[in-house]
Amino acid sequence: MNRNYDGAVTLFSPDGHLLQVGYAQEAVLRGSTVVGLCTKDCIVLGVEKKAVDSLQIERTVRKIRKLDDHILITFAGLTADARVLIDRAQSEAQSHRLNRERPATVEYITRYIANLKQLYTQSNGLRPFGVSCLIGGFDDDGQPHLFQTEPSGIYYEWQANSTGRLGQTVRGYLEKNGTEMIAAPNEDAAIKHVVRALHLTTTLDASFYEVAVLRRKQPMTMVSKETLASLVSLIKQEIAEEQAKQKLRTAA
Repeated sequence: MNRNYDGAVTLFSPDGHLLQVGYAQEAVLRGSTVVGLCTKDCIVLGVEKKAVDSLQIERTVRKIRKLDDHILITFAGLTADARVLIDRAQSEAQSHRLNRERPATVEYITRYIANLKQLYTQSNGLRPFGVSCLIGGFDDDGQPHLFQTEPSGIYYEWQANSTGRLGQTVRGYLEKNGTEMIAAPNEDAAIKHVVRALHLTTTLDASFYEVAVLRRKQPMTMVSKETLASLVSLIKQEIAEEQAKQKLRTAA
């Protein structure tokens, strides 16, 4: 029956769904896990990287990108679709600076991306973008923001969130530890929380993670591989100690 209603993105199914938007969301759920955290001092974005072929140049597969000096983006889903959205958003950010002589707010850029996604859900000859984006940055007043956009064109603001293949599992960890994460006293603690969220759900080693930090009026910095390896080692040790304590409590 569904085949009768998924031939064009503009067709509603009898139960009120746009089936191609649902298919786009499925592409997101099959994508790499990404995590975003917004604290009072910084934005931290972390992603699960896929294995890179030994002959491939790693810098060509970056999943955390800069939209402007004060805005970062990462995504889960189809990389080619994300590249188109990122190029359009970067152009819009620069156009905003040129025409209005001030940087765009984080919500302005988020809404631009969401509007573009929504347009592709109601136009013949197009298909929805199979991408969910996490967009974080600072406004001129110094206020940090973290937004998520979905293939349907909706967007929400979060303090911490995750999407991708293990997004729901990571979100459970974020909800359980949200208060502590958001109140992280410094960026090192925030980075550790993001790496821990990724490691607890993916159980991969540090070479499969990529983490970026953005502070107000400072350039984006990528967390070094050495720092990530050290954090993963520390987190593994902490998990082992927690499990040992749990066994002792159970035995008692």
